[in-house]
Amino acid sequence: MTTSHRWAGRTSLRSRLLRLTAAGAISLTLAACAGDPAAVPPDTSNQGPAAGGQGVVADAAETAEPPLGLTTIDAAGTVTHLDLLDESVSDLGTVGAPTAVTTDGRYLFAQTKAGIEIVDSGAWTWDHGDHSHYYRSDPRLLGPLEGDGPAVVATTNLSSTGGTGVFFADSGDAVLLDTEALSEGELVERFRLHTSPHNGMVVPIGSFALVTRAENGATASVAAYTSDGEPTGLEEPCVDAAGTIATRVGAVIGCRDGALLATVQQRELTLERIPYPAGTTAAAATAFTNREGRPAVASLADTDGVWLLDTRERSWTLLPAPAPLVGVTAVDDDDEHVLALAADGRMLVLNGEDGAILAETAPLVADSIAAGHVPALIADQQRAYLSGPVERRLYEIDFVDNARIARAFDTVGSPTFTAETGR
Repeated sequence: MTTSHRWAGRTSLRSRLLRLTAAGAISLTLAACAGDPAAVPPDTSNQGPAAGGQGVVADAAETAEPPLGLTTIDAAGTVTHLDLLDESVSDLGTVGAPTAVTTDGRYLFAQTKAGIEIVDSGAWTWDHGDHSHYYRSDPRLLGPLEGDGPAVVATTNLSSTGGTGVFFADSGDAVLLDTEALSEGELVERFRLHTSPHNGMVVPIGSFALVTRAENGATASVAAYTSDGEPTGLEEPCVDAAGTIATRVGAVIGCRDGALLATVQQRELTLERIPYPAGTTAAAATAFTNREGRPAVASLADTDGVWLLDTRERSWTLLPAPAPLVGVTAVDDDDEHVLALAADGRMLVLNGEDGAILAETAPLVADSIAAGHVPALIADQQRAYLSGPVERRLYEIDFVDNARIARAFDTVGSPTFTAETGR
C-alpha cells in the first residue's frame, strides 16, 4: 500500500514525518536549470542511437516543469519518495539492506546481498541542450542484477536510452545494461564479460562501453567494446583506474597519471589522455562530482587541495585547500564557483581560479563528520544542498548570496541513501 503525506517548513516538519524512520539524513538537491544558457547542446551521437527523440516511453505523462523529488532508501531497504513540488511523501516498497547507492537522476542502483537492485523513481528530464522535456510515470522496483562483491555503477546523463555499466569486483563480471529496456521495466543485459577480479568499471559512452583490464589484480588499461560486447581494438593505459563521471563533453575515467576522456562524434569513439600538470606531486583524483552534465568536475586531491578538470579545455587546475576538506563539487557557473565541505562542518564557497574563500556557513554538520559520516553536498545552478545525518537536518544554501541558508528542515529518522530524481 502506498501512503502519502506532506513535508512542511522547519517548524512543522517534525510532526509530519513520523512515518519516515531511518538511519541517515536526507540530502536535498534541485536539478540544474534545464535551459542553461551556458550549456552547449549535446552531440546526440554521444548518447546512443535513440538520443534524437524526446525520452518518451509508453505510459509516461509529459509535465510542464521538472518532476523533482528525493527518492530515499533507509538502512533496512525501505524506499521512500518525496515530491519536491507538492511535498507529498510515498512509500515505494523495499529492497535489500543497501551498502551503496548510485543514481543517474531517475534510477537508484542499490548494492545489496542480492547484487544490484534497481529503483525506478518514475520521474526524469530529457535534456536537448537548448531546452528540455519532463516526464513522470509510475515508480517501480527492478532487479536484482546478480554479481559477486562490491559493484561500481556508471551511468550517462540520459535515463531512457544508451547503457548503464556495472562491474562486480569479486567475480570480475563486466555488465552493460540496456537503459531503454529499464525504462520499460525490463532488466536486459547487452553484454556480460567475464574478466579477472579487480576493482574495475564499465563506462558507457554512446554506442560503446569502456571496460577496465587488470594485471596482477590491479587495473592497467581501459578497452573499448561495442554495446553488443564486441572488442573494437581500441585500448589505452589507465593504471589504478578510479572514479568516473559523465559530462556534457564525454565520459571521464580517473587514472594514476591523469584522466581519460571518451567522446563520440559521428559515431566514432575517441579516447584522449589528459595528464596532470608536469611536476605535480598532488594525490590523484579518485572521485568526481559536479553540477550534473556540466563540463567541469572536481575531486579532492587527498589533503593536497582540490583538482578541477575542465573537459572542454582538456586541462587540470589544482586549487589550494583553504582548510581541511571532506567533500567538494564543481558548480561550473559563470563565476566559476566551487563548493567544499570543511572537516569542521562548514560549507565553503571557493573561487575556482585561486581557491580563495568567497563565503562560508557556520559549522552546520560538525557532529556528522565527527561521527564518521560524509554529508551529501550537491549543487545546482543557484542553490547548494547539504545533509546532516547526525543533526537530522537538511540545509538549502544560496551560495551566491554570501552562503545564506535559504531553508532548513528537521527530519525524524532520516534515510541512509538519497538521490535527487526527476532531473
